[in-house]
Amino acid sequence: HGKENMDSRHNRGRGGETTRFHTVNVAQPVRFSRKCPTGWHHYEGTASCYRVYINGENYWDAVQTCQRVNGSLATFTADQELRFILTQEWDLEEKTFVRKDQRRFWVGYQYVITNRNHSLEGHWEVAYKGSSEVFLPPDPSIGTAMSAKENVLCAQLQYLHFPTLRRRGLHSWYTENCYEKSSFLCKRSQTCVDIKDNIVDEGYYFTPKGNDPCLSCTCHNGEPEMCVAALCERPQGCQQYRKDPKECCKFTCLDP
Repeated sequence: HGKENMDSRHNRGRGGETTRFHTVNVAQPVRFSRKCPTGWHHYEGTASCYRVYINGENYWDAVQTCQRVNGSLATFTADQELRFILTQEWDLEEKTFVRKDQRRFWVGYQYVITNRNHSLEGHWEVAYKGSSEVFLPPDPSIGTAMSAKENVLCAQLQYLHFPTLRRRGLHSWYTENCYEKSSFLCKRSQTCVDIKDNIVDEGYYFTPKGNDPCLSCTCHNGEPEMCVAALCERPQGCQQYRKDPKECCKFTCLDP
């Protein structure tokens, strides 16, 4: 951060008193790895965060849950993004899945039935129109028996239990009755996260998640930029001390 060593150099304030900290303007934007709230996985390729919710919900309730966290049911823009999802170790409970080796969750596609004559025919659509770059899955496996009244089925992505298979990109697409309950995958834009794990809105000042509680940055497009650092002088009359990891210029003296 271009910090100065304040142990050997002090600023003199009014009356000759030594100031306890000094601010330094940082010319270049400061980048941090933490761009998602706790429990979310970050993918640089799409500047997005992903989270699997294991509390089983039907498709429409899952949509609302994702919207409440400023996201949507996940759709994918490229094979690389899908491979990222497959290689993650999601915190999944076995009891939420019928088979241990095959786990499925709702994603943001729907299968519209167009022909029921000899075989079931239809096409994929994105459930909620977003980026034009979203790709559509291949023909799915029909997960459940359909009633004659159903014209729309909802998409599930199969996530294999074995990492070696997932790293090879193996997966399947299923269609299910939208009112069945299932785990689901939410996707949201990357965001700024402060040192106390709070989400920060665009344009606000905050201290980023990390090991420096004396940074103050502006949240811009989900990243901390134009940061200013306060540098603290060591506490007077204390030989051994510990810095507070969450508050700037706060120390605990460890002397007897």
